[in-house]
Amino acid sequence: MSQRLNPYITLPAIVPAMGQLQKLSSESGLDPKLKELAMLRASQINGCVFCLDLHTRRAQKLGESLDRLMLLTAWREATVYSDREKAAFAWTEALTDLAHQPVSDEAYAAALKHFEPKELVSLTVSIATINAWNRINGAFAVSPGALGNIV
Repeated sequence: MSQRLNPYITLPAIVPAMGQLQKLSSESGLDPKLKELAMLRASQINGCVFCLDLHTRRAQKLGESLDRLMLLTAWREATVYSDREKAAFAWTEALTDLAHQPVSDEAYAAALKHFEPKELVSLTVSIATINAWNRINGAFAVSPGALGNIV
């Protein structure tokens, strides 16, 4: 495959615009480590190599353990995650895989059981944002390090 264009050079305003959404989603007090894990889980589903690299590094910088990072794809069976974290991962998967089914009332109720309304909206915005990043990076085959050291 030939080199694809770099969307961040072609339309540099993407980064600050998307950054504003991410900043907004951080204002609820949602645990940054949980947010990184949720974004990492969406990136695993979407196969975004750029975001997998970025959010793994960010989670490690926040103190996330290698064990928990390695087990994220099998979070349902893993015993290293809390019920709250598992609810966040289930919510992430429901919002990331909308093409196959709408978000169910059950998924919503389970998420609301573990998150205050403002936290749930914040988590939802984070998931929506990472899905947008995944699609931009996937469309243009953006590789790790393409934006320099932004960790």
